Amino acid sequence: QVQLVESGGGLVQPGASLKLSCAASGRTFSNYVMGWSRQAPGKEREFVAAIDWSGYNTDYAHSVKGRFTISRDNAKNMVYLQMNSLKPEDTAVYYCAAGRTWPLPNDYWGKGTLVTVSF
Repeated sequence: QVQLVESGGGLVQPGASLKLSCAASGRTFSNYVMGWSRQAPGKEREFVAAIDWSGYNTDYAHSVKGRFTISRDNAKNMVYLQMNSLKPEDTAVYYCAAGRTWPLPNDYWGKGTLVTVSF
């Protein structure tokens, strides 16, 4: 089992930045592909970003490419999502995920953290 706990969400204005964190515990963190997905009100959950075990390979949804950056620290069992130039359409609950599949890890999920982008 892998337990995932997200943090760092909040209310920000359009154009601002926010950094989400995901703390992992349980089985060997470095063995897993890690990812972020989000679910906006009334919409299905969608892929945002993923990073492989080494940290050298990443993948992003087209809507966030160039604005968001995923990273990981295997020594600390942490994965991050740096979000810049936030837009109102980025408003969603953001979920951390871990798994074996690339680029959509889906074996374990956190409970999510809410990001609201609004004036």
